[in-house]
Amino acid sequence: MNKKVGIVLISLFILVGALVGYRLMINSKKAEGAAGAVSQRELKVYGKVVIGKPFSDFLSLTGSIEPDEMISLRSEISGIAEELNFSEGARVSNGQVLIKINDAELRAQLGEAKTRNALAMENERRAKLLLEKEAISQEEYDIASADFRTTQSQIQLIEAQLRKTLIRAPFSGTVGLRSISRGSYITPTTDIAQLVNTSRIKVQFSIPEKYANKVKVGNSVKFSVQELTEEFSAKVYAIEPTVEATTRTLRVRALADNPNGSLIPGTFANVVFPLETIDKGLLVPTEALIPVQNGKKIFIQKNGLAREILVETRGRTASEVLVSKGINEGDTVLTSGVMSLRDGSPVHVQVL
Repeated sequence: MNKKVGIVLISLFILVGALVGYRLMINSKKAEGAAGAVSQRELKVYGKVVIGKPFSDFLSLTGSIEPDEMISLRSEISGIAEELNFSEGARVSNGQVLIKINDAELRAQLGEAKTRNALAMENERRAKLLLEKEAISQEEYDIASADFRTTQSQIQLIEAQLRKTLIRAPFSGTVGLRSISRGSYITPTTDIAQLVNTSRIKVQFSIPEKYANKVKVGNSVKFSVQELTEEFSAKVYAIEPTVEATTRTLRVRALADNPNGSLIPGTFANVVFPLETIDKGLLVPTEALIPVQNGKKIFIQKNGLAREILVETRGRTASEVLVSKGINEGDTVLTSGVMSLRDGSPVHVQVL
């Protein structure tokens, strides 16, 4: 009896196993058929035809506005400031006398030197006549002649000192706030006021060393300041010959006109430095790019199929990327559903 029961149970197990295996085989074939149908079904995606168009790449940098010329007015000699011929904040011209220092003592010295010079000149004249008559030696004449030249040099020295009593503007500009008054005793270390020329301004900024070879004298840059909505232009006129080791940047200066004085030295500037301009750049939407291990790839439509293309990129705009290698003008780049695409997948493209 037990033997028969065992045989029946074994038979049942075999029958159930056969039924389960058959069902699994049927389901697998259905799944393969469904997968094949899906793989052959065209995917609806969006695309964009690549057309060459002008592209300009640029760097956004922070700079500073500096005056074209700026000095601290000081005297070369010490003395009493007798006259102040300028107003604070006023425009002055090149060569204009700004300050006169008391020169009474120097003028007295000049009078004395001129008297000695007149006597030395007469002694030299007489010595020359006597030398011609051989009444004196050549040495005696040389001494008289040297005295005469010495007195002339003393006059020139005092006149040079007298010229220094007049402090003139070395260039046209605006005088700042003065730190002395009439009657002040000033020395060569006394800061009198600042003289600034703002008819033109300098824009100083730094370029990362990666782009140092892009900077050339004569390059045009655009810049703006926070207080003004207007955009200004400047031209590069000087480049630091070495890269700063601490910041790994290259200092650059550009010059811009400032006829109405709206640009104030000392303020920050937002500088836009152009890197390159391409007449027919191939730009693709940012969402079309897929990062991969070897770089980046995109899908294009070719003969109704999605084709995977490895590309190289350079600059970018807010919504597009410049492709330098991998695609040609006229290619249709797929922009939506690209993450689910495979190389060779059938696609139906709706061109944007």
